[in-house]
Amino acid sequence: MQVKINIDGGSRGNPGPGAAAYVICSMEGKILAQEGHFMPHCTNNQAEYTALKLALIKAKELGARELFIQSDSLLLVKQFLGEYKIKHPDLAARMRVIRQLAAPFSIHMEHVLRHLNKAPDALANKAMDAKQSVGFNPIVHFPQEDDAPAANDNLVNGVEVTPIQRPQPAKKPAAKQPSKKPQQPDLFGEF
Repeated sequence: MQVKINIDGGSRGNPGPGAAAYVICSMEGKILAQEGHFMPHCTNNQAEYTALKLALIKAKELGARELFIQSDSLLLVKQFLGEYKIKHPDLAARMRVIRQLAAPFSIHMEHVLRHLNKAPDALANKAMDAKQSVGFNPIVHFPQEDDAPAANDNLVNGVEVTPIQRPQPAKKPAAKQPSKKPQQPDLFGEF
């Protein structure tokens, strides 16, 4: 079965709350499935990648074999097609998952201008406004794992670093606070 897929992702704040959306139609234009997946915290590129991942999962559920995918993210399209390198480790990890999901399909992917990709954009905005996922015929077996491997916050210059545990110095007892009682004036303190 052949299907047309439009995908989009967005983030308010970049990073911030966002959504990934896909609309899958028959070749005649009948909507077979559409979903706006709310993401509490993501970048725009993470949302775009997630939209493609979710569309591939749903296309498999629908039994599709040949996919005609359109996206308004030139970066995603060029990286998927291998024309641009993927430098960010998080996006590279996401693309590895996407390539595994894409393997059984015959995929035709193209970049389109935003005005030709309004359906998934509206769906992504609806999910962001509602702060929850929305859709028609959504993914039945939604992956339980996170959208991609968590970014390693301990990665610096390509090398994993770990927090240093240093022995804590012994705490000195707190100095006694002077009492609030009136004090006898020091008769010789000024001399």
